Amino acid sequence: MAKTVEKASPLTKDMGKKNVAEKEKEDKKTEEKQEKAYKNEEEEGKGYQRKNKKIVYLTFDDGPTKWTGAFLDVLKEHGIQATFFMQGNNLKKASFQSDVKRAFEEGNYIGAHSMTHDYTEIYKKRKFVSEMVETLKLIHSITGADPQLVRPPYGSIPGLNDEVIKKQVMKEGLKVWDWTIDSQDWKYQSDPEKILNIIETATTEDVEVILMHEKEQTLKLLPKIITFFKERGYEFEVYSDLKHFPINFLSDNRL
Repeated sequence: MAKTVEKASPLTKDMGKKNVAEKEKEDKKTEEKQEKAYKNEEEEGKGYQRKNKKIVYLTFDDGPTKWTGAFLDVLKEHGIQATFFMQGNNLKKASFQSDVKRAFEEGNYIGAHSMTHDYTEIYKKRKFVSEMVETLKLIHSITGADPQLVRPPYGSIPGLNDEVIKKQVMKEGLKVWDWTIDSQDWKYQSDPEKILNIIETATTEDVEVILMHEKEQTLKLLPKIITFFKERGYEFEVYSDLKHFPINFLSDNRL
C-alpha cells in the first residue's frame, strides 16, 4: 500500500516562516548586543588610555627560559611590571616553574603563546584554541591565575584570518593581543643596539605595545629600553583582563 504524504497546510507554512523570521530577528538582536558590548569594552579601554596619557606595555614572548629570573630582576629593580606570553612546552619544565610563579607574584601578567609555536599545528591543523587553552591551564596550575589573553605565534595575520579559528577563539572567550612595535630582537644577537634603535624610531603613539623575546641580547638592553620610555614620559603598564582593549592586526574589536 502506498504511503499517504500529508501536505502542510498554508497555516502551518506561515507559522514555519514566522518562526524562521523571529529566529533571524532574535539572532540579529543578539549580534547587535554583542557588537555594542565590544564597542563599550573598546571605549573603556580607550578611556583608560587617555586617563594615563602615554602608556607602554613591555611584552616578552617564548618563555619561560633560563633568562626569565634575570628579566624579573631588571623589572623589579626599575619598579615596573611586564606582560609575558609563555609557551606550554616550556611551562612543563619543572626547573622554570618557580620563576613563572615569581613573575605572577610580582605583579606581571602571564598569557598564553601556544604549546608548540608550530605554524602547521596551530593554524593549518586548526589547533590554535586547543593549544592556547592547554597553555592557560598550565599557567593556572602554576600560579592560580585565570588569564584569558593569548598572543598568536607570528601574529594574528594570516593565522586568524581563518573564520573557523576566529569563531572558536570568540566561543572560548579568549582575547588576542598582537603588538604596535616589533623590536626584531631575535635578529640582532650580535648587535643589540640595533634593537634599541628600532624601538626608538618606531615609538610614535601614546599607547605602545612592544614585542620582545626572552633573549640574552634583549635582557642586556632592557635597562636602556626602560630608560628611553621613562625619558619620553611614558608610564609602564601591565595587561589587565578587566581593562582589555583591542590590539590586533585584524582590527577586530571582538578579539
